[in-house]
Amino acid sequence: MKRLEGKVAIVTGGALGIGRSACRLMAQEGAAIAVTDVLDDEGQKFVGELNAEGLKAVFFHLDVAIEGQVKDVFARVYERFGRLDVVVNNAGIEGVNKPTDQILEEEWDRLFAVNVKGVFFGTKHAIDYMRRSGGGSIINLSSIYGIIGAADLPPYHASKGAVRLMTKNDALIYAPEKIRVNSIHPGFIWTPLVQRFGRDSGMEDDELYQTLSAKHPLGHPGEPDDIGWAVVYLASDESKFMTGAELVVDGGYTAQ
Repeated sequence: MKRLEGKVAIVTGGALGIGRSACRLMAQEGAAIAVTDVLDDEGQKFVGELNAEGLKAVFFHLDVAIEGQVKDVFARVYERFGRLDVVVNNAGIEGVNKPTDQILEEEWDRLFAVNVKGVFFGTKHAIDYMRRSGGGSIINLSSIYGIIGAADLPPYHASKGAVRLMTKNDALIYAPEKIRVNSIHPGFIWTPLVQRFGRDSGMEDDELYQTLSAKHPLGHPGEPDDIGWAVVYLASDESKFMTGAELVVDGGYTAQ
């Protein structure tokens, strides 16, 4: 029995990394997936691969920082599939790595537009469709950096902390309507975003991998599927008694 048979899911930032893994695993578990991203070529190619495997997936261009686009895409997904059960608010950027006193207002605002407003819009425009479907699961990608500090990336830390508490508050607001809201807090996951951050910091991939491995008690950074399976769990009815929770998947990083 497929764990997500009959469910319809929207994933933001679904073309690469964690979002890509979540899309593939949920599709393999029986869900119809709307892969959304600003990376049109990568997203369309990915959906083509899923369709070739007999999986149900469509691609929509979506910049989560623009409310009109979020509203339109969500409406089109509902029109196509007739329901909406799962939204994975995954799209995010790492932003600038500067001390707080050196960050420009536009740099701060750009990151918050994607990482925080994007989650707000994704939640806002999911609710009515989930009501019509009798409930649903909203899954917000935060970070261990929404729980602890690390003396870097101030806007990113602030944004992921915001997502953590938005999750808890929305979980309480919508619990009576059987709409669950949970957050996932990954440690360092070996994704294009992390690799780009390493290169921007002057590290080659091998050096970065070893550096990240030393930070995690399990001895290595995570893989996208480590988070993708957490998404499957929160999307499924297996987690029906779980809302307002922080699911930390970090190789022991925050246990230190």
